[in-house]
Amino acid sequence: MSTRTVPSATPQLDHLAFTADVLVGEIERYLAARVRTAHPLVTKTTAELVAEALGEFAASPAPVAAPAPQLRPPAAILRHLPDWCLSLPVVRAWHGGGRYITAAESLELTALVIEAFGWARGSQRDQQGGRCIFGAQYALHRLGYGDVHTMRLASGYLQNTLGAEAGSYQVWNSHPDRTREQVLALVRAAAANARRDGQ
Repeated sequence: MSTRTVPSATPQLDHLAFTADVLVGEIERYLAARVRTAHPLVTKTTAELVAEALGEFAASPAPVAAPAPQLRPPAAILRHLPDWCLSLPVVRAWHGGGRYITAAESLELTALVIEAFGWARGSQRDQQGGRCIFGAQYALHRLGYGDVHTMRLASGYLQNTLGAEAGSYQVWNSHPDRTREQVLALVRAAAANARRDGQ
């Protein structure tokens, strides 16, 4: 049996193998020198990012509550119009309807409507234009302040502020012993709760 000898690699292949070995060595050194970060595109270590975030948190001043927006009730003339008129485009445009408002602002406006138009017990609206809580919310909705979601969210805050044992706020509003001051206190407390929750 004869043995065959393999011819030695050509100088070009030897150079390529050497270059590949050098390249692999450099890549391994680079990878070994890299520090693990939170994400491949982040250049700081996770510990550095956490320290930076905590440092900014500790250095930042406590947030200051923004003052409540200046709200005004709908014009007094609107209390004499039938409810169906409130949703007419000309009335809504005249009064700035179609505005986005938060649940807290909706409740603050509800209190302003009750103060300006009067308060009604036993119906959504009385002969003089006074409104119950729901009637005031409905008037604001018809005028384009907020949407159905805003009204429902505000109603939820009213109900939660009142508590389940008191029943619905519409029935509570109509109780014979209820006063305007109690109604306004409930609406303002619900507005404060909504504002506290960022609603």
